Amino acid sequence: MNDVVIIAAIVMLVCMFLKVPVFVSVLAGSVTYFTMTPDASAQLIAQRFTSGMESVPLLAVPFFICAGVFMNYSGITGRIMDFCAVLTGRMAGGLAQVNILLSTLMGGLSGSNIADAAMEAKMLVPEMEKNGLPRVFSTVVTAFSSIITPLIPPGIQMIIYGTLSNVSIGKIFMAGISVGALTCLVMMAGTMVISKKRGYKPLRTTGVSPNEFFRSFIKASLPLCLPVIIIGGIRVGVFTPTEAGAVAVIYAVLLGLVYKDLNLKGSLAAIKETVITTGSIALIIGSAAVFAWILTKERVPQTLTAMMVAGISNKYVFLIVVNLFLLIVGMFIEGTAATIVLTPLLAPIAAAFGINEVQFTFIFIFNLSIGCITPPMGVLMFVTCGITGCKTRDFLKEAVPYFAMLLVVLLLVTFVPAVSVGIVDLLYQ
Repeated sequence: MNDVVIIAAIVMLVCMFLKVPVFVSVLAGSVTYFTMTPDASAQLIAQRFTSGMESVPLLAVPFFICAGVFMNYSGITGRIMDFCAVLTGRMAGGLAQVNILLSTLMGGLSGSNIADAAMEAKMLVPEMEKNGLPRVFSTVVTAFSSIITPLIPPGIQMIIYGTLSNVSIGKIFMAGISVGALTCLVMMAGTMVISKKRGYKPLRTTGVSPNEFFRSFIKASLPLCLPVIIIGGIRVGVFTPTEAGAVAVIYAVLLGLVYKDLNLKGSLAAIKETVITTGSIALIIGSAAVFAWILTKERVPQTLTAMMVAGISNKYVFLIVVNLFLLIVGMFIEGTAATIVLTPLLAPIAAAFGINEVQFTFIFIFNLSIGCITPPMGVLMFVTCGITGCKTRDFLKEAVPYFAMLLVVLLLVTFVPAVSVGIVDLLYQ
């Protein structure tokens, strides 16, 4: 491997560790390469930066971000939360179970785990404390449940990974349903065990009447139709994933108007939030595209593939190695940047070992999702603790059982292909 590439990678990583903005860190590594390579034209930086953001499938990113933001400004969250409370009211843990289920359902609407974590930390944690749940426990549940969001379609990371690895985004969306649902069920079961052991009471002791269930379902039915419309439309071929994003925006705005909760002030705030979020992601995508071009030019993916195939005897050893690697990477590097930089490196190696491309997608995404909650970066941990006032030390101590739950799901996703590809094989025969 070219020494200049190694130096460029070191510069990039050092900048990230120093908490320089991600896109600046990646560009610093790229500039280092072009500076130290005499035959490389610096004009390529601008060209590759621009071309990296010109992919048509990536248009789905701002659309789904916009749809999620408008959902938050349209009173959707409260309706879905009431429905979740009806479904989980008699389960031990009360609002902790509502929190997990709400994250799962909101994942099909927002696609942003940070937005989901911030929203639930503001809305649910105070209510959880009023219902007798400790603040640190409530904060942990909020943060960990939010990692379900990128696993449920239309997760932004799914779109980025599928675009870079040339994997069908429709298939990835399908697989996300089973992986996200499994994560939700494992967390709810674990929370029930913890709650019974500690004496956390359910929201109610009586059953839900048919009328009560029907009323709450009707209130939440229109928002819950969005994931069905998106996935169904893509599967049937009515629209592409990119066009599905535009449909989601229109649907979100219409719901806001129907419920009369969306006004001009809220619309302007939603548009502003969409532009800021999309701009930050676009800068990362553009800068990472430059670095990805450098890796391709220097044949780094091909070199690593040859080394891994020659040095590792079977795919199971590779899966263990790649899990450990991605868990460590997720601790230090922001998920979107890691996806853009590492996908061109690891996807060909996984293909060489005969690992299903959809299964590897979720091995990749799940590991980086765990990184979102792990020190020292741990953005979900810092977001939720910052809002609730929970100390990081207390958070990590309380989080041990939830890390164990995520490890169980990760092992299932890694070594039981049917967990991720079963529904895809069923529907794409």
